Amino acid sequence: MDRFDKTSLNAMPAPVQDFRGTDGSLVSVLKTLLFFTILMITLPIGLYFTSKAYVFEASMGFSSNDSNFYAAIVAVVAVHVVLALFVYVAWDEGSQQSRVGKQD
Repeated sequence: MDRFDKTSLNAMPAPVQDFRGTDGSLVSVLKTLLFFTILMITLPIGLYFTSKAYVFEASMGFSSNDSNFYAAIVAVVAVHVVLALFVYVAWDEGSQQSRVGKQD
């Protein structure tokens, strides 16, 4: 039979390193997500109705059907812009956290 050293049996395992970052970075990520979520909801809807009423119908004199079509295009472009900005900010934020966490 093998004898085990009592100190090795009673030793505590090494603490596991937390790779999630600090609470401050988590709050920063959630603030960014909340900001872009609100922007994703409000900007396309606001641009749709604003461009429909003021740009396409009042200013350019388009019919209701035509103004709906062009206002929808404006809203879709706004969604894509917000998504691109979110990806850029998230990518940049992630690379900043990896640079801060790296210690050579």
